[in-house]
Amino acid sequence: MKLSTAEEQLMEIIWKHEKVFMKDIIDNYPEPKPAVTTIATFLKRMQNKGVISYNLFGNSRQYYPLISKEDYFTKHVNQIIKDFFGNSTLQFASFFTTAGNLSAKELEDLKKIIEKEIKRKTQ
Repeated sequence: MKLSTAEEQLMEIIWKHEKVFMKDIIDNYPEPKPAVTTIATFLKRMQNKGVISYNLFGNSRQYYPLISKEDYFTKHVNQIIKDFFGNSTLQFASFFTTAGNLSAKELEDLKKIIEKEIKRKTQ
């Protein structure tokens, strides 16, 4: 499941607030704000994709996420690794560290994360 850029922007609002009504979405949407009908269309598409649902309160819908931000982006990154790096996380990491324009400090921080993960997996 892949969300469009506009849908991801909307999901950011839903993830941030966990449960939102249309008014909350509009209030938190950056300028220029789309029409309410456009937001409603995005919400319907996102329901069909299985990433959000809602509870009815009278005529109002309170939307909430069905997938966490971490799970969504993990699936998205894994798809990128599959599509562009021959399903090799090592090739992706190599590309990321060389083409990612990381500073020496960021590389040192990454090294610490990797060392911590190696220690965790070898225990």
